[in-house]
Amino acid sequence: MELSNRIAAIFRMSPEVWERHANPWSVWTRVATLPVLVLAIWSREWIGGWALLAFVAVLVWIYLNPRIFAKPLSTDNWSSQAVLGERVWLNRADIPIPDHHAHMAQYLSVLSGVGLPFLCWGLIVLSPWPTLFGMTLVYAGKLWFLDRMVWLYQDMKDQHREYRAWLY
Repeated sequence: MELSNRIAAIFRMSPEVWERHANPWSVWTRVATLPVLVLAIWSREWIGGWALLAFVAVLVWIYLNPRIFAKPLSTDNWSSQAVLGERVWLNRADIPIPDHHAHMAQYLSVLSGVGLPFLCWGLIVLSPWPTLFGMTLVYAGKLWFLDRMVWLYQDMKDQHREYRAWLY
């Protein structure tokens, strides 16, 4: 099982949870979570052991986020289709996707992954520059990946009835 499918399994992303996560409020509040997570980790310098509570609170938010928002009134928007594209991406073993989407998604995941060591190092040593550089790479890779997921969804929705039904 690939990492992306393992992560979805950990988060118990059922079809209903995916529908709720397609709410733009879920998408954008989830995107905004990385700086809050960084702040929670960085706060160990200011609040000591209480930083662990802040860190756990952010992790709980990450888990609850796709569950607490209502199903969107429409999925005819960029953020919703980014989530729909992620579903298509995760289902690529059952329904193959075009090679150009698969390759680009993998490159963008690597870009995000390259940012992680910088981000982690910056958080360990409490240095702003590697932290910000790492966050920039993680965000650049993730947001570009999401944009590609919109494109993937647009390419795949007319080929498969299930995918087409997700657009309303």
